[in-house]
Amino acid sequence: MWGRKKPDTSRSAGQEPKDPQATQPVKDVRSTWEQAINEMDKDVMLPAGTTADPATSWVGSSMHVKGEISGDEDLLIDGSVEGLVQLDDRNLTVGTRAEVAADIIAGEVVIYGKVKGNVRAKNRIEIKKEGSVIGDLRTPQILIEDGAYFKGSIEIESPEKDTHKNVFPPAA
Repeated sequence: MWGRKKPDTSRSAGQEPKDPQATQPVKDVRSTWEQAINEMDKDVMLPAGTTADPATSWVGSSMHVKGEISGDEDLLIDGSVEGLVQLDDRNLTVGTRAEVAADIIAGEVVIYGKVKGNVRAKNRIEIKKEGSVIGDLRTPQILIEDGAYFKGSIEIESPEKDTHKNVFPPAA
């Protein structure tokens, strides 16, 4: 009953059985991969006000990274990172579920989660109301929202003045 198969009587004698894979259309591997990525994106919980950029790398909430992260892409951390994060001119977002025990060097840093370490940003540091930072900050521009936790020192650097050099010639 359950394990018995009915014989295929639709074939006439002498005909070869059809290959089931030959009758199905060939799938493009790239479109299958993109579809899988899009399905995963539905499960990602980004902090309010942020958007997922295809050029952004992501450390998921179940990931634990110990060591050095460096690269030339924006990065969203939602997991646990220990060590050093160096992105130079790129953006780093520390998600709401993130726990980062690392020194950070980036172009712009937005913190929704927990950071324990020194943070240096070329452009700007933002600590959102859910965010927590224990460490020293160094940046030309900073925003700490009401409700955020911060313990450390802040050094405000002068912004790059290359664009304003010699705007006014010296007086004669």
